[in-house]
Amino acid sequence: MSQVKLKRGVAETMLAKALWHSGVRYRLNYRALAGSPDIAITKQKIAVFVDGEFWHGHDWEKRKSKLKRNREYWIEKVEENMTRDKRNDELLKTAGWSVVHFWEKEVLRNLDTCAEVVIALLSKHNRTDQKTSDVIELQSVLVSDLLVAEPSIEYAMSNIKDSK
Repeated sequence: MSQVKLKRGVAETMLAKALWHSGVRYRLNYRALAGSPDIAITKQKIAVFVDGEFWHGHDWEKRKSKLKRNREYWIEKVEENMTRDKRNDELLKTAGWSVVHFWEKEVLRNLDTCAEVVIALLSKHNRTDQKTSDVIELQSVLVSDLLVAEPSIEYAMSNIKDSK
């Protein structure tokens, strides 16, 4: 556990740089907000999290059954993380922030699409000049042209299409 990097991981840094080069200005690991978002775009109130698959419970039911060592500890730990993530999302939404979650591997595999989702949300904020409280969870990415998976992905993709 001492080797686990909590801040400025590879995927988080890649997404932050892609957004910066697109002209998006932000704060990294903004501790003034619930959950210390990896990227906080304060002007438009958008919080972006890049979540590690194991630590935040990606495909948890399948992964949980494969745990061998210290099973009870890890199940409790990851489920606490998942509960904390939901609680932080609700606190941010209540405060008027939009929350976007990406899985780490999604960012690594499909950086441009992940950056487009954030930029589309930014342009929606700028266009309507209202703060929405949508939670977008991108749960699966195919390396092909578009995101495919959970219903929330369709919402994210509709934001991208609406903004163009």
